[in-house]
Formats: sequence, C-alpha cells, structure tokens
Amino acid sequence: MAQEDIFKKLVAHCKEYGFVFQSSEIYDGLGAVYDYGQMGVELKNNIKKYWWDSMVLLHENVVGLDSAIFMHPTIWKASGHVDAFNDPLIDNKDSKKRYRADVLIEDQLGKFEEKMNKEVAKAKKRFGDAFDEQQFRETNPRVLANKQKYDELHARFAKALNDSNLEELKQIIIDQEIVCPISGSRNWTDVRQFNLMFSTEMGSTADGASKIFLRPETAQGIFVNYLNVQKTGRMKIPFGIAQIGKAFRNEIVARQFIFRMREFEQMEMQFFVRPGTELDWFNKWKDTRIAWHRALGFGDENYRFHEHEKLAHYANAAVDVEYKFPFGFKEVEGIHSRTDFDLSQHEEYSGKKIRYFDPELNESYVPYVVETSIGVDRMFLQVVAASYCEEQLEKDSRVVLKLPAPLAPIKLAVLPLVKKDGLPEKAREIIDSLKFDFNCQYDEKDSIGKRYRRQDAIGTPFCVTVDHQSAEDNTVTIRYRDTMKQERVAISDLGNIIGGQVNFKGLFGKLN
Repeated sequence: MAQEDIFKKLVAHCKEYGFVFQSSEIYDGLGAVYDYGQMGVELKNNIKKYWWDSMVLLHENVVGLDSAIFMHPTIWKASGHVDAFNDPLIDNKDSKKRYRADVLIEDQLGKFEEKMNKEVAKAKKRFGDAFDEQQFRETNPRVLANKQKYDELHARFAKALNDSNLEELKQIIIDQEIVCPISGSRNWTDVRQFNLMFSTEMGSTADGASKIFLRPETAQGIFVNYLNVQKTGRMKIPFGIAQIGKAFRNEIVARQFIFRMREFEQMEMQFFVRPGTELDWFNKWKDTRIAWHRALGFGDENYRFHEHEKLAHYANAAVDVEYKFPFGFKEVEGIHSRTDFDLSQHEEYSGKKIRYFDPELNESYVPYVVETSIGVDRMFLQVVAASYCEEQLEKDSRVVLKLPAPLAPIKLAVLPLVKKDGLPEKAREIIDSLKFDFNCQYDEKDSIGKRYRRQDAIGTPFCVTVDHQSAEDNTVTIRYRDTMKQERVAISDLGNIIGGQVNFKGLFGKLN
C-alpha cells in the first residue's frame, strides 16, 4: 500500500475512534487547528506523563515550571523573535497557494533519497540474505547518480540558507523545476520573509491597549524565570527547568494533519551549564533523548539524527531527532546548544542582573543553555503512525493500534459475555476494584468478537471476558491485544498482571 494511502487511513482512523477531530468542524473547520477527542486526550496525557516523569522524576537536578502564555512584549524583542522569527515564503501565481521555499527544496531532496532507497529495496528483494547494502550504495550507477544530484543540491541549499540568500532559494526552485502541487506550474513569485508570530492587544480601552504576542515557544518563559527557580530551589549548576505548554505560530504551510499546526503544545527542557561545558552536555542530552524515543520499541532503524543546515542565531550546535513517518523522515525533537544568547539578551534589555554565582569558581557568570524541545502533537502522530497495523487473519482482518501499554488510552476493557445472569454486575465489580490503578472501560454492546475489534482499534492492551464460570470460581478470560492469546486467570491476579505492563517503570528501565 502506498505511504500516502496509509497516512489517509491514519487520519480517518483518528476521527472514527475519537482521537482527533477537526476544530470547529460544524462550521467547516479552522485551518490547521485540531481538537483531541476522548481517546486522543488520554493518549496525549500519557505521552506528556512519559516525558515529564522521565525529566523531573529521573533527574534530581531538573524541576518543573508553568509560565504564562502572555509575556511582556520586550521579551520577544530581546529574544530576536520580532526581527528574526521568519520563514521564507513563496507563492504560486496560478494556484494562488503559498509555500515555504525551504520545504519545497527539502521535498525535492527527499525525492532523490526516495529514488535511492527504491533501488536498494529492489536489490535487497532480488539478492536476499546475500545482499550487501553498503557495497550496493557505493557501486550501483543509478544510486550514485541520484546521490550526486542529492549532494549538489544539498550543498547549494545549505549555503543559501546560511547566507539568507532569498534570490538563490528561488533560483534553486526554478533550476530544479519544482512545480506547485496544485496547479502543476512553475510560475513562482520572489521569495520573501514572513514573521510567524500572532499578535493581539492587551488593555481596557482601544487607546490604552498595548501590542503583545501569543508566545511562539515556551523557552522564553523558562529563561526569564531561571533565576527565580535557581534561588528559591537552591539549585546548583548544572540544572534544568522543564515545561509543557501551548505555543502559537502563524505557519505559512500548515499540513500533514497534526504534524504542523498553528496552535500546538511543546515539551521543553532548558539545561543551564557552566560556559565551556555546553557541547559535552549537548552530546549527553542527544544520547538521553534518542534513548527515550527508542525505548518505545518502534524500531531503532526508524530514528536518525539530522544536523541543521543553518544554525539559529542563538545556537552553536543543533540536531534534530527524526522519525520515519509515512511521508518520510521528519523532525520530532530538536536538541540545541543555545549558548548564553537568551539570558544575555534578557539581562541587557531588562537592565537586571540575572547571573549565577558559582561557589566552586567563586565568580558570577551568565550560564550557557542546552535545550531539548519536542512537539507533543508530532509525538502523538508519531506514536499513532508507528502503532497502526492492518492484519489479515484466517477468517477476517483487523485494524489494531499496537500502542506501548503505558501510553494506551484504555488499559483494560471488561466485557460481560451476555447482559444477564449477573455477569454485568460481576464486570462492574472488577472495574470498581481496578479503576483507581489504571483506566478501565466497560463494554457490553455487540458480539464479543466485535467488542474485541473495537478495543484493538483504540489500542487497549488487555480485554477481560466475564462468563458464567466467573461467578463460580472468580476467574476470567484475559485476552492480549498483540498476540490475541487468551488464558484463564484469577480475578485477584488481574491487578498484578496488568499493572506490571501498563506502568512506566518498564520504559524507564530502558533509559539507563
């Protein structure tokens, strides 16, 4: 099945089973804004808990913060967002559609990469176990030809980005004969910069209102509070501040479902270090964060690091963790060495000293910062995409979300075999005994087979069937989602059987 078709099925599945809805759908929706349904909010909260606990519980020197969305407007001047928070914009004159010039070129690079991968896949199928992929990539003429095109375009693209050369970006689009996906034409405007921040006004009267911004990132709330946290928490460098919160960006091209939205949620941690040690900590956090992703069990080969073509104005090192989505490798997390740019800027613009006194060195300095930043919504999409599975069985087929058990919205479904003979009451007793330990769901509608399929589709790892024998010996049949294996167990053992699989200890154990 084509990857594009798989992605369409993912989007449809998310709506059908209560994960994600188009925002304001009854009014024909609002572009690139989505709501999380009853299953989606549970999965999203579980992802956030996995991140939060891995940061705050597992690291003694990382604490939390929840800063306001509205902030003093000078903050965004100091951080560089007012002057430099831009994306290169280009319009197609025929379709009147707007695109990010860098994304158009990245997609072209992806096409060369896809051609190389197709040649490798065909050869792997032809030669089987004897296939040497590295040798094939180094010797096959078609792979080498596409590799040369990729490298030449990549070098030219990186230089244009680093030089902020908008004319060259347009020329690359022309030379590569990149067409508008809607009109199919190459009738492009010039490339120009577009600021991504949403602005609004704060004040009781129009004359007295001041212009403020919806925050485009959560990091600045951490920076302006770092000294408050350090002093009140008696924190010693190195230490980190973690935060989960909403951010807002007026994206030029918001696309690919919840991958790129205008209102989104971030999980960020800013780690404050002694100047000169930042690159060591940058590499340590790279290892820590990739381990966090891989612990979910979606395949190490589906993750890779991508070095930035152009460093942001505040960074001296930056890398993305990319996951292989149905539409290719895309960023899910960024790790940046932000130097002392942000804190120094806020010290200058505020006129306040926000330096750290290091008792070991007996001196004060502005700390350097290593950042890890992950989009909750992208992570949500990655988890759903990695878990979505269509299986052909002996007599029928099923769609199943093979979610890691700790992330699953519903951990246990309790199903009475029939709606009589005291079985519903017995099922309710089981839920009442377990509902404070994990999320349970009662389901009595339709045949037992249809109920199993419904739970498979939302990713429930365990189903328990209550039958007439249950009333006699207090045992039930437990069914495991991934294998569909069933076994008879005592009701009193359910808590230990399920609890051991759905808590986060198993995942955290893989992070060491």
